[in-house]
Amino acid sequence: MAHKKGQGSSRNGRDSNPQMRGIKAYAGEAVSAGSIIVRQVGSRYLAGRNAKFGKDWTIFALEDGIVRFQRGDKVRVHVDPLPAEPDAG
Repeated sequence: MAHKKGQGSSRNGRDSNPQMRGIKAYAGEAVSAGSIIVRQVGSRYLAGRNAKFGKDWTIFALEDGIVRFQRGDKVRVHVDPLPAEPDAG
């Protein structure tokens, strides 16, 4: 028997979903705790103060604050805490 499929069925109709990588919060932007700052492959950016790596090298904020990038050998991502607001009472 010949190994030919009928009606011209496609054999390569598969594709993976996009990964949506890149910087999600830029310098000077306010972020809340747990929000993603950078999606990356490997340690292109390093987690600094109040930021942490996820298991897929995603950098996320540990507390509410303002994003700051520090240049050096590799770029380090910090989250500077928001200034304490004075009590209204």
